[in-house]
Amino acid sequence: MNKITHAARAALLGLVVAGLGASAASAQGPAPVKPKPQRQCFYLSDWQGWSAPNKDTLYMKVRGRDVYRVDLAYGTSQLTWPGSHLVSIVRGSDSICHPLDLDLRVSDDMGFAVPIRAKTITKLTPEEIQAIPRKYRP
Repeated sequence: MNKITHAARAALLGLVVAGLGASAASAQGPAPVKPKPQRQCFYLSDWQGWSAPNKDTLYMKVRGRDVYRVDLAYGTSQLTWPGSHLVSIVRGSDSICHPLDLDLRVSDDMGFAVPIRAKTITKLTPEEIQAIPRKYRP
């Protein structure tokens, strides 16, 4: 007579339950894979113009057809002044993929520069670009 201990029975029962769970999961098919958000990077050397409808938003024109909206963590009303210049400091690669990649300053004709910090960078769709009032399109 074979004697099975309580521990062995529990182990066998666990294997049976695990096998049933696995076969039920495989019957449902593989779990759907979420696509990774596409990184939408650009190079500062492709940057061709900018505009600012307010102190906390920049629109940057890139490669002649793309527009990126840069929401600022803290901006300055100097962005909306006539004659203001946007200056970018490049350290290493000029690839911009994340807000921390942008090191921007707003300068006036007197040379006084105010640092601004990007919070988010979003590549706009053609529809979103068309929705920007004409006077604020870069």
